[in-house]
Amino acid sequence: MMSNTEILKRISSISEHDARFKKEAYLFILVALEYTLSKLETRRHLTGQELSRGIAEFAREQYGCMAKLVLERWGIASTNDFGEIVYLLIEHGLLSKTEEDSKEDFSDVYSFDEEFGWHTFTISDIPDRL
Repeated sequence: MMSNTEILKRISSISEHDARFKKEAYLFILVALEYTLSKLETRRHLTGQELSRGIAEFAREQYGCMAKLVLERWGIASTNDFGEIVYLLIEHGLLSKTEEDSKEDFSDVYSFDEEFGWHTFTISDIPDRL
């Protein structure tokens, strides 16, 4: 098992060589993966679509209506970017994949505007006191 220090070193190296995404984006994807796996009865490999849905749920839980803005601030603008990040993490030994996996599994899983837009909230989501 890799130490947290080694994980952070590898992520720093990735973000230095590929400036599309901030370090926080890589860390967020790793934490969102653990979050998604924790929701399963039995830990198993996730598909790109399953991970993309788990990332959305985790982002909404962490950042609420600011989720889209936070992700975009880190360079993530679509589920395709999740795939780019995951495959960079695979390339650098932080994640693994199966023969059936491909980067295209993350392609257009959902629209960020639809997934994180205001219309996904209802009046009952607004607290009585602001």
